[in-house]
Amino acid sequence: MADLSLLFGGDLSIGPTGDLAVADAQELTQQRVLRRLLTNQGDYIWQLAYGAGLGQFVGRPGVPDLVSGVIRTQMQRETQVMQFPAPSVSAIAADDGTVMASVSYVDAVTGQTALLSFSI
Repeated sequence: MADLSLLFGGDLSIGPTGDLAVADAQELTQQRVLRRLLTNQGDYIWQLAYGAGLGQFVGRPGVPDLVSGVIRTQMQRETQVMQFPAPSVSAIAADDGTVMASVSYVDAVTGQTALLSFSI
């Protein structure tokens, strides 16, 4: 099922046909995961424990293990991510101090494996 595409921190966009852009099931799950990882706990007023708040780790040295743990915990809470097999999470500190995170998970809607990589 398609729904409107809305990336975290972004706005609605125009699709290739001139209508509002839509996202398919796998893209919607990716958007949900990103929203969960980037939302600070307490910011979502209907569910105060929602969110990983990965932005709090920007500029903090030596946090890859902590980032991995936070991501892993939040992936376990996301209903659109299958828990078996468990999501695979890695976070590595780059030379410039950024943390490169990679998450591999199985989309519960499509049954397909998805990979999400980003820097913090």
